[in-house]
Amino acid sequence: MPIRVVHAVALGMTLVACAEERGREWPPLVDERGDYETVPLEKDVVVVKVVQNLVRNMEDFDDPQAGLAENLRRMESWIETACSEGSQPDFILFNEFPLTGYSRAPREEKLDYTIRIPGPETDRLGELARDCDSYIIFGSYARDEEWPGHILSINTVIDRQGEIAAEFWKSRNIKRFSADGGDIPTTTVENVHDRYLDRYGEEQLIPVLRTEFGNIAVSTVQLDPFVYAAFAMRGVEIMFRTATLFSETDVMAVARYNNMYSAMCNIVFPADSPAASQGGNSLIVGPDGGVLAQAAGNVEAVIEAEIPIAEFRAGRGIHRYPLELLEPVFSQYRGEIPLNHLDLPPERLPQTRQDMAALLDRVSRWLTD
Repeated sequence: MPIRVVHAVALGMTLVACAEERGREWPPLVDERGDYETVPLEKDVVVVKVVQNLVRNMEDFDDPQAGLAENLRRMESWIETACSEGSQPDFILFNEFPLTGYSRAPREEKLDYTIRIPGPETDRLGELARDCDSYIIFGSYARDEEWPGHILSINTVIDRQGEIAAEFWKSRNIKRFSADGGDIPTTTVENVHDRYLDRYGEEQLIPVLRTEFGNIAVSTVQLDPFVYAAFAMRGVEIMFRTATLFSETDVMAVARYNNMYSAMCNIVFPADSPAASQGGNSLIVGPDGGVLAQAAGNVEAVIEAEIPIAEFRAGRGIHRYPLELLEPVFSQYRGEIPLNHLDLPPERLPQTRQDMAALLDRVSRWLTD
């Protein structure tokens, strides 16, 4: 069975302190001597390819299944390109929504735009992963019978045997950020925290997928350095990121601050889209924050870079963080929005971004009457 992999929601000491307050017993998550767990490498140098492609939104189709089929066909074509041109890839990274496209539709409508994991789409991508002998990584809106009414944002990793190796839940959505005053209503670990841990186990909060090509993780979180510091503490060597809009500076800074390689794949928008100027520019960066490869703007492209994973791993340990120095500050910080704010019956889940913003206002610890 695939492991369920999720993003950390705070730095280690604060996270454990909160857990203890909530009566949870946590397994060891970080090595006390600054090391981290690995599996033997199959090769010294690995190749990462990022596929930056145009995606059709489900609203463009009378039948969402026709839209999924069209976007899957596009993915198939780009995987064939990635596997037949340039170097043989070990990892192929797609954007946040290559199958469904991004949508601001109400919940009931958007539920029809989701996929199941596993499902026919992942089965087909598994065949292509086997044929290419490469990992394939992509994000998608997803639904799960264990979470009725919820729209999940999940990054799936398919291994070289065509099997689902991991499903990375998104840890949290950025809040109070949009110009329209709305907030993202998809389900994350943060907003169903306790039920998630009860269902999947505390050890699945911030695990890392340890592969024969290096320790990896996948995240869609933007502008949240604590998430990536936690991944680094867990031993991530290559941080894969997916996006629908992103900050290049954020990607470069996270890699440098945490001594890791990183690849970011952004979506491509139609040329006449108001967001076209913010599409593309996907990149691969090194642990010094330097750009190893980058796509030229809002155009379809495949970029690639070699990562000397054996040399990078040699002598590497967990990055040095001043948590003991800063612990008094972190332990006193209380976030505006409490955990579990979306752990609601299906009929009470917010339908729109505006509904979600209103829910956040109601549960806010910072707003006063």
